[in-house]
Amino acid sequence: MHRVAVEEKRWLDEPRFLHALNFCMLLPGPEAQQLATYIGWLLHGIRGGLAAGLLFILPGAVVIAAFAAVYVLYGRLPAVEAAFLGVKAAVLALVVEALLRIAGRALRDRFAWGLACSAFAALFLFDAPFPAVIAAAALLGGGRVLLGGRSGQSVESDMPLCPSGSATTRHGTGRLAFILLAIWLLPTGLLLAWLGGGHVFSIIAVFFSKMAVLTFGGAYAVLSWVAQEAVAARGWLSPGEMLDALGLAETTPGPLILVVEFVGFLAAWREAGGLDPLVAGLLGAALTLWVTFAPCFLFIFAGAPHVERMRGRPGLQAALAGVTAAVVGVIANLSAWFALNLLFAEGGRIAPGPVSVYLPDPASLDSKALVLAGIAALALFVLRLGAFRTLALAALAGLALFAVGA
Repeated sequence: MHRVAVEEKRWLDEPRFLHALNFCMLLPGPEAQQLATYIGWLLHGIRGGLAAGLLFILPGAVVIAAFAAVYVLYGRLPAVEAAFLGVKAAVLALVVEALLRIAGRALRDRFAWGLACSAFAALFLFDAPFPAVIAAAALLGGGRVLLGGRSGQSVESDMPLCPSGSATTRHGTGRLAFILLAIWLLPTGLLLAWLGGGHVFSIIAVFFSKMAVLTFGGAYAVLSWVAQEAVAARGWLSPGEMLDALGLAETTPGPLILVVEFVGFLAAWREAGGLDPLVAGLLGAALTLWVTFAPCFLFIFAGAPHVERMRGRPGLQAALAGVTAAVVGVIANLSAWFALNLLFAEGGRIAPGPVSVYLPDPASLDSKALVLAGIAALALFVLRLGAFRTLALAALAGLALFAVGA
């Protein structure tokens, strides 16, 4: 987006792009889709924001839905399982790469390192709720300014808001926010009234609505909470299926956050009730997309007209820095969770006092997964093949191990 919007099309200058990005990072939910919506809004108002935001996710959403249907119908074939084992190994390498990349940007001082380590310990050792970890990081980061700590510098730009954006600022922001809020929450309210709170569709609507307003830091940070709830708490997916979901999302167009569509599909497919499982899965996927991305338009269209007022506020910048540092710990927890579930077939959780730790059984080490993880790491970190080619190579390696009977 930076290359096209700033360098090629010159829709925005560098400071305006960075300011828009910082604003989207302050918001919960998928910042990539929010940034696309913001750029569209800045250029052509609400119509531009809708076009940019919707077209940013729809192609990938269609592909993920098709892949999810193929997965539940044919994913248990031995050759397919072998290829997916390679994909899972590549996913582990990709998550570690994201961890290192974000840590290099976010951990600039001891305070940031302390937040990252504390977030990891809270999740890995104490099984703390994800929203509580992020909220604590924001409060500690913002409170640091009050105590005289460092704060980020604001980014200035001489580029004015577009005419449509200015008009939105003056007229109808409150009414627009109310309409968008109703579009987001009305389907959830109807489902709760019609089906009750225990139905899978109601649970999907409520859970992913909460995820949309309580998660910061991008898809890898979101996945930590999704894995905590969808796998451990609700049993919608197994750990291996969660890895498969991320692998599919890595290989498709669109933002990585579309992995939640796969989760919603499998949740509804497994608890279809009287519906055809495939129909229920597609409805679950569509519902997940709705409650995940509808809030993004609300946040951008209601908040972007006032984004200029956020410039230069050190408390907000410091809170964002605290969240970003904590996200490093969140992704470290995700990396550990993926590694333990990929490399070991069995394990158990021990709980001495307030600590609750999952420990693998060393005898259950999967040698194939270990070899494939090594191949993926070599391809990504040494040969620098990139995400897509690393995924393809790892999948082929998995098929090769299956073919030779290893």
